Amino acid sequence: MGNNTKGSGLLSRAECNAMRGLAIIGIFMHNYCHWLGGIVRENEYQFFANNVYGLNRAIAHADSLLPVHLFSFFGHYGVPVFLFLSAYGLYCKYESRPGDKSDTGCVSFIRVHFLKLFKMMIVGFVAFTMIDAITPGSHHYAASHIITQLLMVNNFMPSPDKVIWPGPYWFFGLMLQLYIVYRLLFYRRHWGVVVTLMAICWLAQVFCAPEGDTLNYIRYSCIGGMLPFGLGLLYARFGKQLTPAAHLFVGVVSLVLVYLLSQSYMTWYFVPIFIITLNISLIKTLPCSLLEWMGSISAALFVCHPITRKIFIPVSHHGDVYTGLLLYIIASIALAWLFRELLKRVPIGK
Repeated sequence: MGNNTKGSGLLSRAECNAMRGLAIIGIFMHNYCHWLGGIVRENEYQFFANNVYGLNRAIAHADSLLPVHLFSFFGHYGVPVFLFLSAYGLYCKYESRPGDKSDTGCVSFIRVHFLKLFKMMIVGFVAFTMIDAITPGSHHYAASHIITQLLMVNNFMPSPDKVIWPGPYWFFGLMLQLYIVYRLLFYRRHWGVVVTLMAICWLAQVFCAPEGDTLNYIRYSCIGGMLPFGLGLLYARFGKQLTPAAHLFVGVVSLVLVYLLSQSYMTWYFVPIFIITLNISLIKTLPCSLLEWMGSISAALFVCHPITRKIFIPVSHHGDVYTGLLLYIIASIALAWLFRELLKRVPIGK
């Protein structure tokens, strides 16, 4: 879930890791919190006005569950941050040195990145399916569900939210598609190609019904992720360093805009822009040691957190929300450290 970030100089390796740390905290907290009853639901693939109403009501009548509501509603925006960083890393690795065209043959590029994703996915998928089989509410897999997960194309299946299990693993298909788009359409092309495809993908969504199945379907694919991915490429090419004061100002404005733009369907599409600028501002102005470490285990944490969620969510369902959540956090981070060591030993081929 990361790439070499040498070359651009706008974000150091440590800063990229800190951003990954912020992103994975949002994702793995969101994926637990939105499974709880009575908690505000997110607008991730579709836009539901009732979810916005629920958010505003939870803020206006804040209680001890407010952090859970906020993670449930906003935490999924860690995904656009990962897409942004992936694109930024691709540019820095493959395009920042004008004369360097090594390791970029189309078939070789796609093969290498498929294998990198596959080694993460297969370890987690095997472990999850075993835990899922022996815990309540196990999923009924069809052969097509398993095969398309292994090929990382299950986000193309009809009703992907009913097919993909564990749910967060839709990300692997999304990333594979974006790697292919990058190599076929964006690699060493004019920036206008990136902007044009971003605009086309936005138009493909904006005319859909906010709560419709069509919008849900296409936002599971690279169409839904093109905005933050394209921004990562554009930032790597044209981004400028800001002063700490400027980053602070951008961060405050971004925080306000994230909330305001979330209120309306037509502005909701642009929330990822300001999630990204907020994340950049935070890591440029705050101490990041803990976030850097979280970033270093982010891939492993993404892979393993569906396992710990399945185990500990009953604790919260039975009424003790924060006890279940605390057990989930501790177990997820510990298991992620173990998974990181395991993933280092999985060969990916050349």
